[in-house]
Amino acid sequence: MTPPRTDRGRLVLVLAVAAAVTAFTATVPLLRDWFDLRVYYGAVNTWIHDGGRLYDYQVPGTTYGFTYPPFAAVAMLPMSLIGLHTAIALALLLNLAALALIVHLLTEGAWRRYGWYGCALGACVLALFEPLRDTFSFGQVNLLLLALVLVDAWLLRTGRDRWAGVGIGLAAAIKLTPAVFIGLLLLARRWRAAALATAVTCAATGLAALVAPNASRYYWTDALWDTNRVGRLDYVSNQSLQGILARLGVTDRPVWAAAVLLVLGVWALRTRRALTSDDWPTAFALTGLTACLVSPITWVHHLVWLLPSFAVLVRAGHPRVAGALYAVLCTSVVWLWFHDASGIDGFLGSNTYAWITLGLLLWLPVGQLPSTGSPLTRSTKATAPAPSAAAPEMAPVSAHPRPRSTGEATGTGTGAGRGLTRSPSSDPTGATRPAAPNPQSSSARASS
Repeated sequence: MTPPRTDRGRLVLVLAVAAAVTAFTATVPLLRDWFDLRVYYGAVNTWIHDGGRLYDYQVPGTTYGFTYPPFAAVAMLPMSLIGLHTAIALALLLNLAALALIVHLLTEGAWRRYGWYGCALGACVLALFEPLRDTFSFGQVNLLLLALVLVDAWLLRTGRDRWAGVGIGLAAAIKLTPAVFIGLLLLARRWRAAALATAVTCAATGLAALVAPNASRYYWTDALWDTNRVGRLDYVSNQSLQGILARLGVTDRPVWAAAVLLVLGVWALRTRRALTSDDWPTAFALTGLTACLVSPITWVHHLVWLLPSFAVLVRAGHPRVAGALYAVLCTSVVWLWFHDASGIDGFLGSNTYAWITLGLLLWLPVGQLPSTGSPLTRSTKATAPAPSAAAPEMAPVSAHPRPRSTGEATGTGTGAGRGLTRSPSSDPTGATRPAAPNPQSSSARASS
């Protein structure tokens, strides 16, 4: 198919694609009704205005409440000053801004070369990505955390490493699992950045302990260890190692711990190889993939941390592989096994996103130079070759080897579910209620 050559033809194509994307998102995906944002809003307002305990709050009609560390609630305190609808609008704007920053960092600004036409088509492609759809629909914080980590990567890459580590530290204080990036900094022997990230995490946690001592004590001694507060481990949205095992009926923690150690070993070996090649983008991508796998619960919306992996694939000259895997993550295919994940088909199909994450961890190109002839080619220092990157509108990236610098990052976390007073079919994780009759309806599943 020959692309249109005139602005009028391009406008017609963009409008047609946008209409198709709108039709798809209005019929196929599950709409979350900003459930997680309602959890944050309700918990903070109950705590501040009604004198209730932060972790006692539950969304009416559900068993789901606040599950993040206390510092997350402290960071969300401004929500106690505004109405719910204003909070939803601000959350949408913040997520849009974070996504724009993420795309800018992953492409190193190359999106400018594509003009309004390329950017419009790229936005349509991004709108199809299920983890992104869920993040916006839930009112989740995943994009904000990813942006924090990628800003740290940019600081290190550009030599502005005085403040590198602050973003990772804040992200870890809000949702814990981004702390795995501190491990990456240690593995890379970036001692100063690792120390700063650790100090920021501890300082933020200490601040929360001063502001909310009772909530902090309860979280660190009780709530943190109670996975039932988040949702059922075997729920199909849980695309982690623990989710795979739970759907197989394996509940022994030593088995899960062994699987986690194996994945961490693979991560360490492959990440060291990437670091030896000064391939920081791949090192960060591998770390995010690992975080998604080893976290006890990785809901589908947490998989926005896979975006840097697609950028690495494109950079390494594998845009078709990136496009194929990206397309699978747009399909909501795992929900075909919402009711029954038994049998070979259930084992393979219900864990599709986890298989993609594991496959990327094992086979993501490490130390590969981008193919030549890319519009993203740029120079580098004399100590390293100057590669270029293939750059489709989806997620182009220029990621040449950078001495002592960082690139993209990933991570996971836990959160809350969805909806206010609802029927059994709107249960956010299916942890306590019967399964929804139609898991592809607008109220069939949610998050945490």
